[in-house]
Amino acid sequence: MSIVEPGGADATAERSLPTALFYPGQDAAAGKGTSLQPDKIHAPYPLLVFSEGYNISIRAYTTLLSDWASAGFVVVAPTYPHTDPAGPGVVDENDIIYHPADLRYVITTILDDARASGSILSGLVDANEIGVVGHSDGADVSLAVVADTCCQDPRVKAAAILSGAELASFGGHYAFSDGVPLLVVQGNADTVNPPACSAQIYDASGPDKYYLDLLGAAHEPPYADPGPDQQIVARVTTDFFDGELSGQTAALAVLTTDGNVGGQSSLTATAVAPQMGGPCPGAPG
Repeated sequence: MSIVEPGGADATAERSLPTALFYPGQDAAAGKGTSLQPDKIHAPYPLLVFSEGYNISIRAYTTLLSDWASAGFVVVAPTYPHTDPAGPGVVDENDIIYHPADLRYVITTILDDARASGSILSGLVDANEIGVVGHSDGADVSLAVVADTCCQDPRVKAAAILSGAELASFGGHYAFSDGVPLLVVQGNADTVNPPACSAQIYDASGPDKYYLDLLGAAHEPPYADPGPDQQIVARVTTDFFDGELSGQTAALAVLTTDGNVGGQSSLTATAVAPQMGGPCPGAPG
């Protein structure tokens, strides 16, 4: 799907945001995942907007995105300018300051498209049930539209932050008073966004929160590489969004079981994260 954001105060020129779509297909009930034809019988579905990590293509996350769609979500995944290593232009991490506005524009465009007759998304999206999820820099962006006063979007009802951090360069300040349910996922062997960053987010957030600690996991593999860690992430994030967006309250009880896997992961809903010392680079002081 081609989305073009007009130029404005946040950027001097229009911004191209190619956006991948994943949605429940007509054969999903048969265990075949998604198809070209959407399943409109069970629509509308909650919307998940996924933001990729810096210098990582959306294609790297296909398995995870497809899992969410097969579980009953419409998933949209924009490629932000200067982020995809295979995209046009030069990758430039400094462009991230524009990405929260990009994300908000994508939400608006998708909701408009879902209301339009003749669109592939027509009637598929529940505009009242929107979640954001992102990895690495994409997690920073997702968190900004939930909790940074620079960029908050009240349409977002739940967020999953995968190895993310608070980022001072967005401006504003982080305020979790609105109580958006939050799932924080972190590999405890991550040296890119260290565990202290996720602990900072988790400790500052409201009471409706969960912390998934992936034991021995690094920065990218749990989200981009098929395997046991990615399966845990898929199950736990699906449980979380099922409970918070789809109204399946029993899913939050299942989340505890799926998140506590001996030798692989630990899930907590306590007031503070497991003790993880050290600074978080780039976070507000």
